[in-house]
Amino acid sequence: MLRTLSRWKRLEVLALVALASAGLAVAGPARAQTPVALELVLAVDSSSSVTSWEFDLQMQGIAQAFRDPAVQGAILAAGDLGVAISLVQWSGSTRQVLATEWQLVREPADAEAFADLLDETPRFISGGSTAIGSAIEFCVNLIEFNEFEGFRKVVDISGDGRTNQGLRTTAMRDAAVPAGVTVNGLTILNEDPSVDHYYLRNVIGGTGAFIMTATDFRDFARAIRLKLIREIAGPPVAALPPSEQYAAGQ
Repeated sequence: MLRTLSRWKRLEVLALVALASAGLAVAGPARAQTPVALELVLAVDSSSSVTSWEFDLQMQGIAQAFRDPAVQGAILAAGDLGVAISLVQWSGSTRQVLATEWQLVREPADAEAFADLLDETPRFISGGSTAIGSAIEFCVNLIEFNEFEGFRKVVDISGDGRTNQGLRTTAMRDAAVPAGVTVNGLTILNEDPSVDHYYLRNVIGGTGAFIMTATDFRDFARAIRLKLIREIAGPPVAALPPSEQYAAGQ
């Protein structure tokens, strides 16, 4: 069943991630993990620079993308195992929320249901600083402690600004990559026209990592649609060097 997390479930997830971040063992029996083609975390900027209208444009753009035939075709092409997807809202160093439970999407009907779920998902975080490194750590821990095991693992960070709080972004990126997690970026250029260069140097990393740019929040729907098609399809056989990854993401 597709649904947003209850308040108590969100608190439970936050507690697990906090324990993991502190290097503490999480008690409980080992669980069998369901194999999937891809584990994908969509991390949506909810910081103070993002107005309610701009936040809505992000959520609407993601929902529209999952209703798009090309995105649904990429999901079908990923194979019978399907794609496990979750959505995170983030801002400051201690402000990250898993806004939807992990969803297994295999068919167009699943993608449509996920889009409907996104339409109903409220803004759990309103305002705060920009802590991209802390958001990456949170998302990687969500991948490590979910019930799926993906052949590929991707964190998709969207944002319009640079880190000004929390864990060092490059350190968290560099910790994610050896864990088998690729970090991609979607930069929104209305606040800082050069934020894409910051993401290129400090945020993205891993096999086939790339950034996509949106000129402003109204352009977000176009960018996220193209980005999801590329992320779900997977990286090319030979990963491009960083300069070419950036050019390909334009």
